[in-house]
Amino acid sequence: MTETLFSLGIDFGSNSVRALIIDTADGKEYGAGSCGYPGGVNGVYIQAGNQNLARQNPDSYLDAMTLAVKEALEQAAKKDGFKVSNIIGIGTDATASTPIPVNIKMIPLSRIEKFKDNLNSYAWMWKDHTSIEEAEKINALAREIRPQYLEKCGGTYSSEWFFAKIWHCMNVDREVFSNAYSWVEFSDFIPAVLCGIKKPEDIKRNICAAGHKGSYSEEWNGLPDKEFLNRLAPELVELLPRLYRKVYTADNQAGRLSSEWSKILGLKEGIPVAVGAIDAHLGAVGSGVGTGKLVKIIGTSSCDITVSPSDSKLPPVPGVCGIVNGSVIPGYYGIEAGQAAVGDILSWFVTQICGGDSQLFESLSREASALRPGQSGLIALDWQNGNRNILGDQKLTGMLLGMTLHTSRAEIYRALIEAVAFGARKILERLKEYDISINEIICCGGIAEKNPFFMQTHADILKMPMKISTAPESCALGAAIYGAVAGGRYEKVEDAQKNICSFKDKVYIPDGERTAVYDELYKIYSELHDSFGVGGKSFDHFNVMKKLLDIKNQ
Repeated sequence: MTETLFSLGIDFGSNSVRALIIDTADGKEYGAGSCGYPGGVNGVYIQAGNQNLARQNPDSYLDAMTLAVKEALEQAAKKDGFKVSNIIGIGTDATASTPIPVNIKMIPLSRIEKFKDNLNSYAWMWKDHTSIEEAEKINALAREIRPQYLEKCGGTYSSEWFFAKIWHCMNVDREVFSNAYSWVEFSDFIPAVLCGIKKPEDIKRNICAAGHKGSYSEEWNGLPDKEFLNRLAPELVELLPRLYRKVYTADNQAGRLSSEWSKILGLKEGIPVAVGAIDAHLGAVGSGVGTGKLVKIIGTSSCDITVSPSDSKLPPVPGVCGIVNGSVIPGYYGIEAGQAAVGDILSWFVTQICGGDSQLFESLSREASALRPGQSGLIALDWQNGNRNILGDQKLTGMLLGMTLHTSRAEIYRALIEAVAFGARKILERLKEYDISINEIICCGGIAEKNPFFMQTHADILKMPMKISTAPESCALGAAIYGAVAGGRYEKVEDAQKNICSFKDKVYIPDGERTAVYDELYKIYSELHDSFGVGGKSFDHFNVMKKLLDIKNQ
């Protein structure tokens, strides 16, 4: 009788890590574990008076991973047929861009005594926006001398990304910058640690983070060139040789599990460890992404991922986060877009503005779902954390229009969800505008699982059915799929997806009556979107409030 072979996927999200053990034949879950990052506020270190700062302690990633993996192994050990020695591969993913300053021995600077309380020596979390000014200067210079750099990232280099953050560190903390031998993306740091890699030069860096966040492309032989970086800061040119020149897709092996980490985790030494990737991109893999299929990973923010065959002629798409060959599935362009705040907006409103908890979430959802589209007379802009796509502007802020003395909390809650869906429709329309056909939308993440009203509203506004992946932890499942590929169980990711990925029976279908009203509201949203978000356009808003009242009165 053939023994069952297993794969371990480890997903590092914004506030916690999840570990998942699956049967490589069909994706059956054998064990799962999770652990929040210790320290800070839900694992995030913030700074009073600086809303843009968000840092994390790299050692908290390792501590949480250890507990999550052990929990998953304990669960799996109770299942018939499980043998820890039959885990054939490990895959990992992590947030991005989350660069970590390390010394020549691959030790995070935050672990060194003189830097242990210096947040600049920590991991610069993906949602750290302290480098807005640096990003603006990068964009200005790229428009002047390297427009091709911007074509690959939708026209705007973000303050969330690799070089903007490193340059900002140089500008605000020379001591940390000068002591950083190299900077390593979170998604590269984890596989390197697991494999016992002690030199930054020996890390197999992943194309996913490099291409989408680090301006890496084979079209210009790797990272941005010396002339470009020198115009920003000569110190960045000096750093360049200590970063990387070659990158790898996640079906490659980053190395094999070291003796040290096999003992810590309770796993067999020498297990192949896959090259890392960004969490959302592997969430798309675990949700069954493919040509014509768009996966929406919906959480604190949202990430929209689709793919297109590498031999297709794919033009630059203004307003997306990036188009990178091999970033999601080898042999396909990975196309990424998304919204900077989704769950964060709802959490802000329910907890900070209303002072509520999970019960208030549920009651507001019930009350909001009883309303009809347009009944509140409200419309909002979903830019509380800036606009990632399609405007790429971190200096934009949220807006709520149409309030009266009768406006209720549930009406505002509904308007915020509608605004998020309108923003999602902007992204979908931009993809279609550039002949990237989307025939199917697959959703995953906590909101997709728990908020039917949110999902139905999106179906009505996007005018497309919304499917849900059955994987409760789709990112961890995608990582496990790559672990199975790295371990030799599958030759191609697509083959693994056919056996492992599945979907729930519940599909959210657009309602024609609601869709018709939302089309009218979307026109108003688009007017406000372009008026406040696109320079050089002039609008007369005299009739906006009146239009909202007309729709309300209908």
